[in-house]
Amino acid sequence: MNWQCEISDMNEYLATSDVIDFDAPNIQAIANKLSQQAKTDVEIAKKAYEFVRDNIAHSCDINGKVVTCEASSVLRHQEGICFAKSHLLAAILRCMGIPAGFCYQRLVFHDDRPNYLTLHGLNAIYLNSIDRWIRVDARGNKKGVRAEFCLDRELLAYPVRTELAEIDYPNVYAQPNHQVVSALKNYTNLQDLLANLPSKL
Repeated sequence: MNWQCEISDMNEYLATSDVIDFDAPNIQAIANKLSQQAKTDVEIAKKAYEFVRDNIAHSCDINGKVVTCEASSVLRHQEGICFAKSHLLAAILRCMGIPAGFCYQRLVFHDDRPNYLTLHGLNAIYLNSIDRWIRVDARGNKKGVRAEFCLDRELLAYPVRTELAEIDYPNVYAQPNHQVVSALKNYTNLQDLLANLPSKL
């Protein structure tokens, strides 16, 4: 798929914000630690991706008790749903000077309810050394879900099933979707949040 950047200015994919708050001390600390473990932009991006995928729990997998949104909050609480984890990954990458954006899919929430579709969040990373974007999904692996960092092909958490009206949106956004951010900030418990996730862009 040809990715369509929302904004042509690459600096927008390096910017901080109230949600992508990589000026926070805890984000700065983990970015510094990860950057010391790798040399190239590919190695650094892979380290950051695997850190968020493997060390930050997906709230649904642990029946989480807190809803996180801002990158620093996700890192502090060590949990978040897909959108929140994408905020953290973008913040870490941007802190290390690697452009990162936000991508979305519209997926069936659970196969038992094929008519109930919601948005799913993931990231796009621009790697200067290969002069292109790649997409990664830091949702977190579990039985039936195996996402990996890969340059040659996408290994995302969920394959899009067009026969079920699922959609893979082609855009790379510089900032998280406002509906997503609003939901993460307005609902304080996981069950209410899951019942009110945005269904489409």
